[in-house]
Amino acid sequence: MMARPSNPRPGRGPVTLAVTSGKGGVGKTNVVVNLAVALARLRNRVAILDADFGLGNVDVLLGLTPNEHLGHVLAGQKAIPEIMVDGPFGVRIIPASSGLRDLTALTPRQWQRLNAGLADIADQLDFLIIDTGAGISNNVTEVLFGTDRVLLVTSLEPTAVVDAYALIKILTVNNPQKSIGVLVNGTHDEAEAELVFNQLSVAAARFLDRKLDSYGSVVHDPALRSAVLLQRAVVDHAPEAPSSRCFRSLASRISGLAPLGGPGLRLVPKDRPSRVPLANMEAPQCA
Repeated sequence: MMARPSNPRPGRGPVTLAVTSGKGGVGKTNVVVNLAVALARLRNRVAILDADFGLGNVDVLLGLTPNEHLGHVLAGQKAIPEIMVDGPFGVRIIPASSGLRDLTALTPRQWQRLNAGLADIADQLDFLIIDTGAGISNNVTEVLFGTDRVLLVTSLEPTAVVDAYALIKILTVNNPQKSIGVLVNGTHDEAEAELVFNQLSVAAARFLDRKLDSYGSVVHDPALRSAVLLQRAVVDHAPEAPSSRCFRSLASRISGLAPLGGPGLRLVPKDRPSRVPLANMEAPQCA
């Protein structure tokens, strides 16, 4: 493990990037881990917030065994710096709990404690990569509403594409200017990735009058599965593997981003505007 990078950017504030998916099983957490490590290898100060609060597994993917987790922070027992653990190349992990049902829907007080803890570490970071749960639960949408940017991970499966579009619609209704990038995972070539992105892009332009950003793809790669079984990031385990090259390309693009919300971190806006109830929002078919 390398020493933690030191690359302070005075006054810049951290970029918050929520990595999410409409459907589970598309490799979202793998994207989070490898993107974070690839960013750290570019000498950025990076932390991962495991925001699947009741079913976290970022630590499992990296073979870490934290003694404390976000459940202790949300209960007011610990501060975020006390629960952070070191990952590869100096990436800092803010681990979630595993199997705590009480954290599947946070209370306003718990959101306040989380935001206060994030504010305390804001000046120590260039990037906060947030691994959300899959789907459109309240915890997931609150995190997505409050972050600078969203990276939506999908796959070639029609169900994953349709669920991704549904999530795009919810985000757009909340904030039409929200920056949303799409990453297609598990492709065999660029043509497959372009097909999926074009389906989403055309539907978003036609029905939502909005533009999506393409963040490329990650190819199907046996080395990625091997890295998962070894509980390592593939960019660390097999740096020259095809998927590692994809993650380095993604990190190079994201490394040049600037924060949109100014210094500091706040996942839930203090004064949230009224929103269309999620139950009343049906996404038309796009695939």
